[in-house]
Amino acid sequence: MSQPSDDLAPAEPIPPSPRAPGRRGILALVDRPMVVAFVATLGVLGGLVIGSGIASITTIIIYIVLALFVSLALDPIVRVLERRGMKRGAGIGIVFGAFALLAVVFFVFVLPPILSQVGSFVRNLPEAILGVVDSEWFAALPPDLQDAVAAGLDELSVALAQPETIAAIGGGALALGIGMVSAISAGFIVVALTLYFLSSLSGMKQALYALAPAHDRPTLTDMTERVTASVGKSLLGSVTLALINAGVVFVLQFVIGLPYPALMAFIAFIITLVPLFGSVIFWVIATLAALLSSPEQALIFGIAYLIYIQIESYVVTPRVMTKAIAIPAALVLIGAMVGGTLGGVIGVLVALPVMASILLVIREIVVPKQDLKV
Repeated sequence: MSQPSDDLAPAEPIPPSPRAPGRRGILALVDRPMVVAFVATLGVLGGLVIGSGIASITTIIIYIVLALFVSLALDPIVRVLERRGMKRGAGIGIVFGAFALLAVVFFVFVLPPILSQVGSFVRNLPEAILGVVDSEWFAALPPDLQDAVAAGLDELSVALAQPETIAAIGGGALALGIGMVSAISAGFIVVALTLYFLSSLSGMKQALYALAPAHDRPTLTDMTERVTASVGKSLLGSVTLALINAGVVFVLQFVIGLPYPALMAFIAFIITLVPLFGSVIFWVIATLAALLSSPEQALIFGIAYLIYIQIESYVVTPRVMTKAIAIPAALVLIGAMVGGTLGGVIGVLVALPVMASILLVIREIVVPKQDLKV
């Protein structure tokens, strides 16, 4: 008997093609819109709860971040003492002792004159504005310019004499007093956190290194040490430059005979925490303020401080910021604006070291990896 041909053999059933699991999942979700809506609602509610929780502890987060950055700024000083044979605990004690001494000097000898001069400036400002019209330099102006300046000064003096303005100034002074009390209490918290971070900084770094794979730890260690050193040097350098600037302003104002040297020195310290642009901004503000006293004094101060700005840019800053990372001027301005918007003066002070650290990571890690991609 002949064998049946292959053509007459029964065909095997073709198994149904499996549906893609991703497509099946998507279709299942589409088929159940209530489930999708419920899950999305839970996600939104979870995000709101997390955001509310973070917002409620924003102040604590600021304290922690500020204390961490202060500890990074003080760590180079402690390391210098360690290299000279001193134990880390003793070095931390000396650094905090010096810090406490400076704080006492500020609150006892510096803060009272500043507050006194703030009150004197507010009381004498309307009279100083009206006295501009009787000055010799105002009489030397063209008549049209005299009329414009006189009209502007009259409007300013009327605005300052309004009860609303006086109430606003009084409220601002009250808010300033409350803010100073809050700042003092916050300062104790930051000091305690800084002491803890400074004493355990090495252990914190080692814990961070242990989280990375073993083959990546040398790179992570090197980059972390360089970033923390850059942050510390940048913060310490910014504060040092601001202190030098404040000292120069106080001496200039005192020698020239301007009425508010302590107040202007304090304002200079705050404003010049912003590198590059801070000195120029203060130069304009202080010169205009000196113009209320005397045009000659304003001219002398403007020229003398402008000379100091040049010395600071080409002599003082390169010596103080020797190991800090150079940041382009545009990024300095952007970082100052963003930091000031988010955290005020503290935000400005913190934003620039953070930007320097980001630039270091980009230059040392991102750019070399991109260069290897040919």
